[in-house]
Amino acid sequence: MEHVPPPAEELARLDRELAELDARRAQLLTRRAWLLAALRPPAPTAAPGWNPSAWGAPPSGRPGAPAQPWGYVPPKQPSAPRSAQNVLLTLGGLLLTIAAIAFTLVSWGSMGIGGRSAVLAAVTVGALAAPAVLLRRGLTATAEVLAALALVLTLLDAYAVHAVAAPDTEGLGFTAVAAGVLAALWTAYGLALGKLHLPLPAAVVLAQWPLLFGAWAAGAPALVVGWALLATAVLDGAIALWGKGTGARVTACVGGSVMAFSALMVGLTLSVTASGPLGALAPGALLLTAAVAALAGAWRAPRGFARAGGVVAGLAVVAAVGGVPAAAVPEGWRVLAYLLAGLAVTAVVRTRLPRNAAIGVLVASAAVAAGALVGALPGLAAVLLGPVTLLSDVWAGSPEGFRSAVGSTLPWSELAAAPVVLALVAGLLGAAYRWWPSLARIAAPLIAREEPGSAGAASYGAGPAGSAGAPGTGTPEAGGAAAPGASGAPWYAGGRAGAPWFAGGAPAARRRPSGAALRGASGAGAAVLGWGALLLAGAVLDVPYAIAVAGETVLVAGLLALAVRGAGSGRDGSTAVPVTALVVALAAAVSAGLLSLASEGASYAVFGALTALFAGASVRAGAGVPRAVFAVAATVGGTVLSGFAGRSLGLAPHEAAPLVLLVPALTVLFGARLRRNPVALPVELTGAVGALVAVGLAVPDAPFLALVLALCGVLAAGAAVRPERRPVAGYLAAALFVLATWVRLAASEVSFPEAYTLPVTVPALVVGFLRRRKDPEASSWTAYGPGLAATLLPSLAVAWTDPDWQRPLLLGVAALVITLLGARYRLQALLLLGGAVLALDGLHELAPYVVQVAGALPRWLPPALAGLLLLVVGATYEQRLRDARRLKDALGRMR
Repeated sequence: MEHVPPPAEELARLDRELAELDARRAQLLTRRAWLLAALRPPAPTAAPGWNPSAWGAPPSGRPGAPAQPWGYVPPKQPSAPRSAQNVLLTLGGLLLTIAAIAFTLVSWGSMGIGGRSAVLAAVTVGALAAPAVLLRRGLTATAEVLAALALVLTLLDAYAVHAVAAPDTEGLGFTAVAAGVLAALWTAYGLALGKLHLPLPAAVVLAQWPLLFGAWAAGAPALVVGWALLATAVLDGAIALWGKGTGARVTACVGGSVMAFSALMVGLTLSVTASGPLGALAPGALLLTAAVAALAGAWRAPRGFARAGGVVAGLAVVAAVGGVPAAAVPEGWRVLAYLLAGLAVTAVVRTRLPRNAAIGVLVASAAVAAGALVGALPGLAAVLLGPVTLLSDVWAGSPEGFRSAVGSTLPWSELAAAPVVLALVAGLLGAAYRWWPSLARIAAPLIAREEPGSAGAASYGAGPAGSAGAPGTGTPEAGGAAAPGASGAPWYAGGRAGAPWFAGGAPAARRRPSGAALRGASGAGAAVLGWGALLLAGAVLDVPYAIAVAGETVLVAGLLALAVRGAGSGRDGSTAVPVTALVVALAAAVSAGLLSLASEGASYAVFGALTALFAGASVRAGAGVPRAVFAVAATVGGTVLSGFAGRSLGLAPHEAAPLVLLVPALTVLFGARLRRNPVALPVELTGAVGALVAVGLAVPDAPFLALVLALCGVLAAGAAVRPERRPVAGYLAAALFVLATWVRLAASEVSFPEAYTLPVTVPALVVGFLRRRKDPEASSWTAYGPGLAATLLPSLAVAWTDPDWQRPLLLGVAALVITLLGARYRLQALLLLGGAVLALDGLHELAPYVVQVAGALPRWLPPALAGLLLLVVGATYEQRLRDARRLKDALGRMR
């Protein structure tokens, strides 16, 4: 029956269909309107406010033109008249400039003095006056071109005056005077004609040279040249801050940067090469003046320029203040003088300098400290990597001193200050970590300081309601800081969740580094640099070898104590210190272990101590990654000690391999004791690596290799007793036992394959039988297939090339028995594998007779027999097909 909906439902369906039709009609009408607009001729003028592109319609085409497809882009229109005008004006100005140059260089000498003066006056005055007239008529582009021509003419006038009126004047001096006069002229001209963009930047460019060329012309020393460069840079800075026009300010900024950099390089070079402290005072004064000028500019500059000015000022102060004592100390200690000066400028946090400039000074201080630390890296790298050479000659004898063990040819006398530098920076970082809240209070004025001109910034010293004595509140954009007690501690004191953006509660894009992170970084840096300072001090002082080895071991103990104590204390919620101490402890352990390889006694003492230290740390440490790392390191140390024992007993490497397996055996027992403890797996894997090392040592001697593989199989079987290790360790044990058997057979020169395959087949069949007992539905291919194939297939391959009769006979008997068992117990794998091998083995035995009979038969008989066979099969095809299906079903019912 046809379902008839109720009237209300049918009415609703009709309303939906009508709404869809109305929507489709609206789309078609919109498309029709667009096509009509495309065919309509363009209107001569557009009404005010009319914008066809706002409606999505393309530009109108010519009348009668066919409609373009959707997405059609019309070709570009010709260039605007103003663009063509600019091209013409540029070409015209260029031609006039070329003509003026040619006239000055070629035709100047053929005119008298009066003609020359008249031509110069007329052309230059005309070129200077024309832009004013053109600007009043609105021809700005033409005025710019003529102003450029006038600039070139004034340069040519200066050249002409020098060539005719003052030919004997020295070139640099005349150039300095001419540049100053032209700079003043073009400055006045640019200010008078404010609409021109070229004169003021040109005046700035010309103003770069008067002082510099004047100093060179006077034969002034390098220091005076530096002052001239600095004065020019100060002038450029003033123009960049208060100059008129973007072009002039940008040009002054670029020129000032170049001149300031040149002045700083002159001052720094003179300070570094000074013969004594008195000789470094004058360059220091130049550098200090440059710093004052940079800070003065940073006081009113935008954020980025203010920070750059602070960086320049900080570096200049360090070079000036540190250069005086550096000139009085030996060369190896000069870096310490500059480092102390760099640390001294951090006092800027207590000054009234704007925040961005102060941050730049602090960046400069950090850069100086980083540079001083980089200078210590070669010595530290030599101390850490030098003992690697001892691997080629283990236990060659104790060297006399630390440097001999390191084997480096570095100039250690020039690195005398490197340990002091590392220790000084480490001490400061450690003090910052220890007294971080006090440091945060000291830096609070810098954080809350108001930037000049930043509305709404926080005013340090004004309370939330304007009262004195508390930091004011301000917006993050203006750089203000909230009162420490308002919504959690400030960021520099370690803010808590939910605090304002500067306390770490805002999105990551606006979040500053938290106090906890900065404090953790300070502690981590102190740990690394302190360790490096002590190592490098031993090399610089060339302490005796025994003291060096003992000292490095003690350092490892101290770092482990720091790692264990920091991981368990949770003092500030930061993991930077314990993690860093753990990493450095591992590196120190490697360094101490390598250093001890020079002496047998030192090797036992150091590795025994390291093993005990890491084992004790793993016991004291809490659960987690550090405990596992400590346990793994202790296992590695024990493995190395077992290798040392074999060497001390005078054993060859392959003879010492069983001794190395002692530690893997202990790790198996340790894992059985810990069970599912997270430390168990890393320790057992480390023991497995030690077993692999033992196998590598035994490779040169096959009998020992077989023994080691068998022992490894025993260890794997012991681990497989545990249920959680059985899936991996069980298969590994079987593979190791088989591999050990094969290696032993190969060492005994056994060549027949059954000796190699039967040790695999018998256990495999036993495992398959046990599985079938446990799971009767398991496939015979899974239970018995791999074990049978492991022996039957290699034996069949060898039997086909074996001229004797014993192997084919035994293989045939075995295949017959397997086939009968498969038929008896309805096991598909046994039936098919045994039958296939039996058939192929029988074919191999009958092959010579078949060949002999085939050679005796006539040539036509084999094709005739084949045809007869095909006729019989074709005649009984249906019966054969039913037989094949029954055979398939019978095989399918087998397991």
